[in-house]
Amino acid sequence: MALEIRRFDIAEHLNSDEDIEEFMIAAFEDGDPAFIAKCLGIVARAQNMSKLARDVGMSRAALYKALSGEGNPEFATILKVMKALGLELTPVLAKAENAA
Repeated sequence: MALEIRRFDIAEHLNSDEDIEEFMIAAFEDGDPAFIAKCLGIVARAQNMSKLARDVGMSRAALYKALSGEGNPEFATILKVMKALGLELTPVLAKAENAA
C-alpha cells in the first residue's frame, strides 16, 4: 500500500482573522522583506486573490508576482495589500536587546 503524500498549503488553514493576524505577526518577527511579501501572498490566496487584485488596482498576475517572495514590491503596494486584507502596520519601540 503506497503512502499518499499531499503538499501542505498554509493558505488552506488561515480560516479566521486571528489565524491571519498570528501568521503575519510571525512573518514580521522574521524581519525578511521578501518573506513578509510572500506571507502576504499566502494570506491573499486564502482570502481571494482576484478580489484583492481589483481592490488594490493591480492585475492578478502582477499581484502574484509581487507577493511571491521573488518579486520586489514597492512599499506602497505592501501597504495597499495590507489595507485591503484588513491589516495595518503599526510601529512599536523595539526592545533594547533587539534595537539596531
